[in-house]
Amino acid sequence: MRFSPEKLSIPDQRMKSFIDPDELWHFINNAKADKLRVREIISKSLEKQRLTLEETAVLVNASGTDLLEEIKKGAKELKIKVYGNRIVLFAPLYVGNKCSNNCKYCGFRASNREAVRKTLDDSELKLEVEALEDNGQKRLILVYGEHPEYSAEYIAHTVKLVYGIKKGHGEIRRVNINAAPFDIDGFRKIGEAGIGTYQVFQETYHPEAYSWYHLGGRKRDFDWRLTSLDRAQEAGIDDVGIGALFGLYDWRYEVLGLVRHTNHLEACYNVGPHTISFPRIKDAAKLNLKEEYNVSDNDFKKLVAILRLAVPYTGLILTARETPDVRREVMEYGVSQIDGGTKIELGSYSDLKNEEQNLNREQFKIGDPRSLAEVIDELLTHDYLPSFCTSCYRMGRTGEHFMEFSVPGFIKRFCTPNAILTLSEYICDYASGELAEKGWKVIDKNLHTLEDGVMRTTMEKIDRIKMGERDLYF
Repeated sequence: MRFSPEKLSIPDQRMKSFIDPDELWHFINNAKADKLRVREIISKSLEKQRLTLEETAVLVNASGTDLLEEIKKGAKELKIKVYGNRIVLFAPLYVGNKCSNNCKYCGFRASNREAVRKTLDDSELKLEVEALEDNGQKRLILVYGEHPEYSAEYIAHTVKLVYGIKKGHGEIRRVNINAAPFDIDGFRKIGEAGIGTYQVFQETYHPEAYSWYHLGGRKRDFDWRLTSLDRAQEAGIDDVGIGALFGLYDWRYEVLGLVRHTNHLEACYNVGPHTISFPRIKDAAKLNLKEEYNVSDNDFKKLVAILRLAVPYTGLILTARETPDVRREVMEYGVSQIDGGTKIELGSYSDLKNEEQNLNREQFKIGDPRSLAEVIDELLTHDYLPSFCTSCYRMGRTGEHFMEFSVPGFIKRFCTPNAILTLSEYICDYASGELAEKGWKVIDKNLHTLEDGVMRTTMEKIDRIKMGERDLYF
């Protein structure tokens, strides 16, 4: 179902700028965060209702240890209500780092003459995917610099190539994209390749700050980037991801910007973003930033909890930019997806000799270089249920259909058993003895949380997986 301005008798707001800095600052400057109001807002969120800008601003302005702990506690409770204890795993795969933009915060920017530029050819991309499959990965996000060489046709070609690479039981079942904005025709070509989520991060939602950071290339156009996911929706890509790069501007404003973007997509397309990302500025080659907007660990934890409460049904992605210690704590506040075994230097998954990070060959410096097995081991230790599930795409549970399930919280009927099945596959194919033993214990514990009929069917599918079948799901 597409937005119909005639039916709703309101002006068509598709593909128009929807960010008013004065509006966002008005909410921040005027929202009163007294204890009663904060508790009312948390209660509303726990009913799985999205918060307004004013309500989000109240949480942003909340201070004092007691209120902050209540916000975090509410976020933890909401996460369990909507997502259970599962954490979806993926890996980023950088395909090419050529870039025609000149962003002050990015090691790939055109003015960085020391950057080692490379685009993986088909044979190199195949080696990278096979290496990822050897580690048990099932979900990838392909990352491209913003350059004419990475056209819609080229991105579609690489997506199809990745889906076709199989090694043993290894296969990639979901390919997400992080790349430049396109026009509607370009998005349509990429969507036809069978992608999952298309991510475009606004970086900062403040137009003046945006112009200071972006000095060249098409990315200088704030509105072109802001409305990119409108064009994706018009092209039939109903699964999109938004994000802000925290550290470019006041974090409070960026949180409201993300909520405003969510409001816009829901109003125009009847579906909000599938995911929200909140990467925090890290080291990069020739970094040129203002330190006044640095986000402390405490503020970072707070903003993640607020986002969870503000958009109860939207996936929150926490990346390996953060250290294991920060990731360990922030996951409690509502994160639903993380990357594991991450390497961001081009060709590094298949090149075992290249173990040291080189900022001239990377976009930024990662904080969590642990292997996928190490990440899974820690998740199991802390009673999370690691998941490589991709069933929603096979069953058509995307866009509005996904919202029909996820907004009421019914998605757990599918997600928990599917997480169990994909973890069973991982254990059978890739886990060591100790990790396998720990994994089966977690699976057994989670099986007993399912309804009797679902539990029996899930156990039958696990037996089939142990006998060699793969890709079983609900």
